Amino acid sequence: MKVPSKAKRVFKGIIFDVYQWQQKMFDGSEETFEIVKKKYTAEVIAIKDGKIILSHQSQPTKKDFYAILGGRIKDGEEPMAAAKREMLEESGMTSDKWKLLKIYQPLHKIDWNIYTYIAKDCKKTSDIKFDSGEKGENIECTFDEFVNIVLSDKYWGDELVLDVLRMKSDGKLNEFKKKLLG
Repeated sequence: MKVPSKAKRVFKGIIFDVYQWQQKMFDGSEETFEIVKKKYTAEVIAIKDGKIILSHQSQPTKKDFYAILGGRIKDGEEPMAAAKREMLEESGMTSDKWKLLKIYQPLHKIDWNIYTYIAKDCKKTSDIKFDSGEKGENIECTFDEFVNIVLSDKYWGDELVLDVLRMKSDGKLNEFKKKLLG
């Protein structure tokens, strides 16, 4: 859900802003509605030499987890540019083959887009430059290892988990594998 144009910001945070507005109800009464806006996120499923690159890291509030590469989109930054920047920072890799996989909007009461890209034929071009609140390493995994990690309790990021579970349930994991590695 997007922040309605009639909403007024009542709190401005570093990552979250809170908006409120008066909403007419079905019985004619009015109530105060509220929505949170979170800085949008760009994520990358990076493919290098037929392997999927995952970040295995720790952060001050999250210890020992796996995730695809990514982070917050900076003010004024386009999602694709943010994805390229995040991949370079977190893996030291670049790519000329990019495709938007999906834009997730995970929660109804939070205006938050997660732009998830596939980057193929990634090449190592520099050192990893994790943010000051990140430490870890990257791992290369096969598609089956990737699925197992995504479905484990060590993976952080529910949106991709739900999609992988749906594809597994519907027998469509091979289509996803072709999309990533084909």
